[in-house]
Amino acid sequence: MEQKSGGAGYAPLYVLAAGTLWGSMGLFVRRLGSTGLGSAEIAQLRCIVTTAVLFVYLCVRDRSLFRIRPRDIWCFVGTGVLSIVFFNLCYFTTIERTSLSVAAVLLYTAPAFVILLSAVFFKERITRRKMISLVLTLAGCLCVSGLLRTAGAISDSTAGGMTPGNILVGIGAGLGYALYSVFGRFALERGYKSLTISFYTFLFAAAGTVPFVSMSKTADALTAGLAQTAFVILFGVVTTVFPYLLYTRGLEGVENGRASILASVEPVVATLLGILVFHEILHPDELAGIVLILSAILISNT
Repeated sequence: MEQKSGGAGYAPLYVLAAGTLWGSMGLFVRRLGSTGLGSAEIAQLRCIVTTAVLFVYLCVRDRSLFRIRPRDIWCFVGTGVLSIVFFNLCYFTTIERTSLSVAAVLLYTAPAFVILLSAVFFKERITRRKMISLVLTLAGCLCVSGLLRTAGAISDSTAGGMTPGNILVGIGAGLGYALYSVFGRFALERGYKSLTISFYTFLFAAAGTVPFVSMSKTADALTAGLAQTAFVILFGVVTTVFPYLLYTRGLEGVENGRASILASVEPVVATLLGILVFHEILHPDELAGIVLILSAILISNT
């Protein structure tokens, strides 16, 4: 794919910025979860707010960006349903059946899927630098999750959740997470802008979440008062609109495999925010994980 000269030099920064914003999600999810919303409703709120914000923005900026060719709809079904919806369902199911740390580690098998799928579909080379970065990323996520620290204290009941089926569902979350890079690249190669891709991604994702949520809860969350509505909109803009636009823009100048590794700054940011905002304690393994992930990003980007 020919890279666009305009912003290719900034592409890694776009991806890093996307990962940083995704890392702030916990700040919003904790607040929304305290109101009684389930994970699926929170995911749908993200999709609805993102679709609405992008719809208004495109109406004002350039309505021609709404145009897509019917033969290319499969790209947006891929980014919206096969990626966003499938990833969320698998990820939340893994959290419910195992633990947050296990789900996080399985989710970050995504860079491995991106590297393999991009080699097949886009002929991206699997270089030694990519493999080193990938190993460092997976090791770093394992440390940041705290799974190594708590492994010895896992009870029999918790260990019972570590079944082959549950692990497979968790890996499915990583696959779904990776599919956005793949289908997003297909859409970019067909000439669509990042705004168009993001809008139709979340339009299809919002529709795809309907069978799995309580629509009354979602409606209540959107209409529970001006402050609540403003918070939900901020949640959608900060954790979804901006990062997905930035990530898709970054794909214009960065290979898929490299982008997925750069975006792994997300758990680093989440950990640091937990320390700064919620006064969580930074354990030695988490510090080691942060160093490993940042090393992977540095190696990937040199």
